[in-house]
Amino acid sequence: MKMAIGTLLFAVGNILAWFQFNSQFVWDWWKDRPILSNLIFAIPMGLCFWYAVKYIVEDAGLLWTSKLIGFGVSNVIFAILTYSFLKESILVPKTLICLLLSVIIIGIQIAWK
Repeated sequence: MKMAIGTLLFAVGNILAWFQFNSQFVWDWWKDRPILSNLIFAIPMGLCFWYAVKYIVEDAGLLWTSKLIGFGVSNVIFAILTYSFLKESILVPKTLICLLLSVIIIGIQIAWK
């Protein structure tokens, strides 16, 4: 259960990170507001990442597991949000292969005990 909670927290943290860094490219209003963006997103994002690492390490017993799950989840979230908001295609062979590898990394870290 801790692994699932940690993975979910990585997803939420990466969603917050995507909006913190990339809202400036989606909405003109955010272009010159880096301090506000950090004030709104940074603390909840940091807490999500902190607890994600905590729960995954408690479950797996290895810090590497949290690093690799976090990496894989970040790539999947980035692809979904970048396609949804900026219409940047993920249907490029290089990107598709990298996303597939990210999903494989997540699967290995969760399933391989």
